[in-house]
Formats: sequence, structure tokens, C-alpha cells
Amino acid sequence: MGAALAESLPAARELFDRSAEILGYDLLELCSAGPAEKLNSTVHSQPALFVCSLAALEQLKQDAPESVEGCAATAGLSLGEYTALVFAGAIEFEAGLRLVQIRGQAMQEASDAAASGMVSILGMEREAIEALCDQAREEDVLQVANLLCPGNIIVSGSQRACERVTPLAEEAGAMKVVPLAVAGAFHTPIMQPAVSRLAAALAEVEIRSPRIPVVSNVDALPHDDPAEIRSLLERQVVSPVLWEQSMRWLIDEFQIEACYEIGPGRVLRGLLKRIARKLPCENIEA
Repeated sequence: MGAALAESLPAARELFDRSAEILGYDLLELCSAGPAEKLNSTVHSQPALFVCSLAALEQLKQDAPESVEGCAATAGLSLGEYTALVFAGAIEFEAGLRLVQIRGQAMQEASDAAASGMVSILGMEREAIEALCDQAREEDVLQVANLLCPGNIIVSGSQRACERVTPLAEEAGAMKVVPLAVAGAFHTPIMQPAVSRLAAALAEVEIRSPRIPVVSNVDALPHDDPAEIRSLLERQVVSPVLWEQSMRWLIDEFQIEACYEIGPGRVLRGLLKRIARKLPCENIEA
């Protein structure tokens, strides 16, 4: 991940060089050579995804500068919101990377403190899944965490509640139920211990009004006020990600004709196909 971009594109290589100074380790080496277990840990995966996505953006700047300059709006899923804010000029790269590093560390610590996880449930509506969460929760935490696209919702909570909801979803007719290989229950109150540390870091960072709209995961709307952006980034850690709603707002507001997915993988492109099947989306992969 990221190795080909760093080799072929000086601007991408510069991002990795700058990241090594900030993080205190060779991120490019970790991304390209692993080990996978270390890269997949929340502490390292968040900075890696952040830098690799911005490196891929440098590729788009070179190949299609008119698309970058003419971009109407942007959004990022969970961690990707930081990438989107950097692209929109609201946060500088160095400050964004430090925030992402602290966010990853704080979320890992919160995950280590409580056995928890996430479960992907395919083929069911939100109301039915929320009813399953009510049934499986008992005295634990369990809630909808990611509303990705029609029929693709992720729930998040304590490990015991995740284990209870899995067979319930299967019995209720879910097309597929998949426990996810993640560190913990992201976007739930289990992450609350991470909020204070992230809030302290955000308070030290200059945030400007974005030059283009950046749609927040928390309420699926853009915001200009830096104080409001700070608050939403804090809330994002413990709030559901309204991705489908965010995409629908973008499509309806701007009548967009095409878009790009920037960064590793093609998950967002696949989600968009379920939201707006005919909308062209090109992937610029790291």
C-alpha cells in the first residue's frame, strides 16, 4: 500500500517523508512491507490510511488537475473525514496527521479497555436492525454504528452483545452477517474515553473554514464554523456514521455528474453503486 505511488510520484514520496518525521517511524516501510498485524492495528492503520489517501490525491492532481480544481464538495468515511478536511484546506497536513495519530492511539486504548467489536449486517432495514439491537443489548452496549448504503449496516458494541446479535440477525433473515476484524466498538459510547484526549488535541490545532463543503459523518451536513467542526470531530468517535445520508445530500445538493474515490480499496465506490447506481465513480487507489 502506497509503495508504487511513492516510487513514481515525488509529491507522494514527500508526504511519506514528512510523515516519518511526525510519526517517528517509517510509515512507507510499514505500508509496503508490513508486518500486516502491525499495519492493521488501529494505532498504525489510521495514519497509514490518512497518508496513503492524500498520496493518491497527488496522483489525481497530476492526472486530472481540472477535476481537483473543479471539485464541488467532499466527504470521508470515519477517519476519511480528516483527509477530506485536509483536501478542503480546513486543516494542514502535519496537524491532520498528528490528530489522526492521537485518534488512533486513543481509540486503541479505549478498545483495549473493553472487549468489543463490530458486526456487518446485510439485507435488512435500519428499523429491523435497531429492533435486533434492542433485543440483544441487555445490559451491554450495542447500536447501529455505520449506515453505509441500502441493505448494508454495521452495528457496534460489547463483544457479548455482538455475539448475541449475530444469530438473531441470521434468524431474522439477514442476507449475510459478518463479524468484522476491528479493534473495538467504534462509533459507540465505548469510545468515550478517547474523546477527551482527541478534544485536547483538536483544541491545539488551527481549523479554518473549508474552501469547499465537507459533509460531516455525524449529521450528513457541511459546516463552515471551525468550532463546530471541532465539536463534530469529537462527537464522530461515539456517533453513527451517516454515510448513505451524506452521499444523498451531496447528490441532491450539487446534482453531481461524477465523483472520485481516493485511497486504498474500492469499498466506497461499491457503496455508491447501491446509493446511485448510474453515477460514475473513478477510483484513485493508493
